[in-house]
Amino acid sequence: MRPYPFVPLLLLALQGCTSPGQPAGPLEPLLDSIERRLDIAEAVALHKWDLRQPVQATARERQVLESVRRAAPEHQLDPDRAEAFFSDQMEANKLLQYSALSSWQLQQRSPSTQRQDLHQQLRPRLDRLQAQLLEHLALLDQHPVPRCAHVLARTLAQRTDDPVRHLALVRATGQLCGKP
Repeated sequence: MRPYPFVPLLLLALQGCTSPGQPAGPLEPLLDSIERRLDIAEAVALHKWDLRQPVQATARERQVLESVRRAAPEHQLDPDRAEAFFSDQMEANKLLQYSALSSWQLQQRSPSTQRQDLHQQLRPRLDRLQAQLLEHLALLDQHPVPRCAHVLARTLAQRTDDPVRHLALVRATGQLCGKP
């Protein structure tokens, strides 16, 4: 029998391929942080439900985006890139808030979940996540994921079976694989 010298090379090459179960490098920690931010959406929606406030908070969004622009250079990020990314995060969060509010309107009541104060509890968590998100976005930009859009789509499909949550993740990552 004749040896096939290319077989070990082929096996080595295949080890470098990303399979569905493998982490996508710097993408995974960024997606984890994005999800932690999305996890706060229902608590924010409950606060707004109880106080009969609109989901849209233009002045607050402007403050967040200005803060992100100021912090971007500390993370070696272009301020426009950081702002676009955070705009996507806020839109995804609002998508979940609108969905929750619609569900509660349909049921004519909100869940009996313990409420959290927006200013004292939720915003400080969001502020901490802002720094983490900028850090992870910078790592992604410094170490781009090959075939990023494909890897991202596959990874998002594996993260949740909830269609609304999936849509929020898609919205939060809409510009992630574009040119940094």
